[in-house]
Amino acid sequence: MWYWMLFLTGFGLAVAGGTVTITYLNLVPAGLSWWEFFILIQSRVECYFFPLGILLISVALFFMKD
Repeated sequence: MWYWMLFLTGFGLAVAGGTVTITYLNLVPAGLSWWEFFILIQSRVECYFFPLGILLISVALFFMKD
């Protein structure tokens, strides 16, 4: 049961982080270079939700016995 909660929390974080990262991707056509884009997403905390969510999903799937 706890692994399902961990899985769903990770899924929510991955969706939130991925959505924010894609939203910031809209700044590239507005004149931001790719290098500036990567610097921007490194400075935003909400962009770290995506890898954290993927990590939580992976841990939950690894330890699930169902």
